[in-house]
Amino acid sequence: MNRRELCKLLVAGPAVAGLSAPYVFTAQAAGAAKPKAKNDRFRIGAVGMRYQGSVIAEKARAHGDLVAIADVDRNVREQARAAFGSTPRIYEDYRKMFEKEKLDVVLIGTPDHWHTKIAIDAARAGIDIYCEKPLTLTIDEGKILCRVVKETGRVFQTGSWQRSDARFRLAVELVRLGHLGKLHTVTAIESPNPTGGPFPVRPVPGCLNWDLWQGQTPSVPYLEERCHYTFRWWYEYSGGKMTDWGAHDLDIAQWAIGAQDSGPVEIEGRASSLPNDPFSYNVAPRFHAEMRYADGVRLVIATEGRNGLMLEGEKGRIFVNRGTLSGKLIDDLAASFGVSAKDLPFHPGVREKFYGIYPDDNPSHTLKAGKLDAIVNHMGNFFDCIRTRRPTISNVVCQHRSVSTCHLANIAVRLGRKLRWDPAKEVFVGDAEADTWLRREQRKGFEIA
Repeated sequence: MNRRELCKLLVAGPAVAGLSAPYVFTAQAAGAAKPKAKNDRFRIGAVGMRYQGSVIAEKARAHGDLVAIADVDRNVREQARAAFGSTPRIYEDYRKMFEKEKLDVVLIGTPDHWHTKIAIDAARAGIDIYCEKPLTLTIDEGKILCRVVKETGRVFQTGSWQRSDARFRLAVELVRLGHLGKLHTVTAIESPNPTGGPFPVRPVPGCLNWDLWQGQTPSVPYLEERCHYTFRWWYEYSGGKMTDWGAHDLDIAQWAIGAQDSGPVEIEGRASSLPNDPFSYNVAPRFHAEMRYADGVRLVIATEGRNGLMLEGEKGRIFVNRGTLSGKLIDDLAASFGVSAKDLPFHPGVREKFYGIYPDDNPSHTLKAGKLDAIVNHMGNFFDCIRTRRPTISNVVCQHRSVSTCHLANIAVRLGRKLRWDPAKEVFVGDAEADTWLRREQRKGFEIA
């Protein structure tokens, strides 16, 4: 029997800490649906079917049947239907799909500016939700989304799959168990944002509903580079690498700090430049932000250095990214288990000895790392929680707080000055100008409330 097979036989150790009590209460007490039987098949709908949308749809099919697909691009939705065996019914507008299909689950893989509205509509329709990161376009959207999920009692998983990656998980567990002593600094290095433009205005492709694609954002002429993958480099629709990669790495940072239901109290930032040409990418090519938490922990986000997270405490430090978990502590632990540092996160004893910060791990899920494998477990956690009506490992509250950290950093970078933040009230302290950045004007017909 190999190491991965042995993992399936482990029984998880007792939880030493849970998620915030209010959220747990909500999932159980808000009139949520009766848990499904173990072998029930779920009826799944998917919105946004380009690369990541198709990835999560494929992983979800282990747990249910993909019955419907919605995408504003006809070519994308038809290709997706063909890829999934021509079985799902297809829609241009997800709202029609919600009206006509009896769905248990929706998967949201759209551009960022659509995440919140689709998730809110799904929650109010009684559908459980798996939504890609970054969870929101603004901080105020996240406040509304948390309220609606609480009111409706829906199970919610955000696609921040690094929480289900064994390397990141072990790094956080070790920090939270005190193996580094008091944590004092977390450094997150992201790659610079692409630059480009000015781009030419082009006719809207006949396959694309450009008006619907724009959603809440201002109506502007069609540029090919605004759409599909490169929407990330336009502030109207996203937040650049700060929210694209930051939604992963700053989430792990928040988890390690123990601030998954809170946030920093001070933020400052700067950028190499802030492009303002309406026909060019307009997120800062290079940026640097620093945050301070109430307990004194310092979080640094920058574009210079090795991509990944450095977690530093009084007794040592750990570096982790999608291919590496390293540091003297890791070497020492690996030696104690008789394995290499590379194999340490997957050792059968790791879960039993170190896992505790998330209380509902399924011991039948083999420890995995790397995007596609980690999403298997992340999706498995989602469907486990649908059956039990328990909070997921990337629930809406902690992920709102994580992406808020990304938004706060972007706001500080764009304002170029130090800001004070009240994480309890979720407003800036004595700064009315900064508060105006918590929301954006929404186009009529696409408002979020």
